[in-house]
Amino acid sequence: MPLTPTADIVGPAHAGAYGVGAFNVVQIEHAEAIVTGAEQATLPVILQISENTARYHGSLTPIALASLALARAASVPVAVHLDHAESPELVHEAVGLGFTSVMFDASKLPYDANVAATREVTEYCHRAGVWVEAELGEIGGKDGAHAPGVRTDPGEACAFAAATAVDALAVAVGSSHAMLTRDAALDLDLIARLRSALDVPLVLHGSSGVDDADLAKAVAAGMAKVNISTHLNKLFTRTVCDRLRATPDAADPRTYLGPARDTVAAEVTRLLGVLAAR
Repeated sequence: MPLTPTADIVGPAHAGAYGVGAFNVVQIEHAEAIVTGAEQATLPVILQISENTARYHGSLTPIALASLALARAASVPVAVHLDHAESPELVHEAVGLGFTSVMFDASKLPYDANVAATREVTEYCHRAGVWVEAELGEIGGKDGAHAPGVRTDPGEACAFAAATAVDALAVAVGSSHAMLTRDAALDLDLIARLRSALDVPLVLHGSSGVDDADLAKAVAAGMAKVNISTHLNKLFTRTVCDRLRATPDAADPRTYLGPARDTVAAEVTRLLGVLAAR
């Protein structure tokens, strides 16, 4: 089917109080697994490509074109999203390639500078019909994100959304990027207050550190888009390691990357079901 606008996936989730999964692509096997998993679940999905991944590949274009092609060939709605872009130039490149949304991350800047930079990106993207996500609050390393003062204030979030005209907001509610254990303590009351205060969909970053039960609770409290990366990478890498231990003389990478791709596809199917349950 045609490439699906991110707004057409996240908007209904926001209105219908269910969640959609946004999974990060590192290499083509990830994109294939995510699309296959969504097709098996018969649910929409968002493929995400981060600035770090673009840097790993030397540029955004190769992995972007592969992901866009897979999205267009899928039997379920698939959007392609630029994740954690700190460079406006990379945003412009993604828009030119046909991405349906971008996440512009100026959260390291002081509040006023974050607003100004994000507003400029939003104006550019909206002229091209591209949906924009931004971040307010610190969703960083494990210790920082769990420090008592590191949370998104609902009043500030409302002011930020109004000033920047963003379409979605990633908020700091207790999760953290790159967690290897699923034991993050989410502030569900804060999620509910943010959902009540804001008109735009809420995005949960660092969801690899959140277990199934709390993912469901976070969606029930108001999260619409749920980003998961490290959890899938762990499964992918573990499967590769297991296959290489079992067949140490393997030379064909398809013999270990294929099973890893299948493992991730199955987990995407399962996670989409967790997020979509009402």
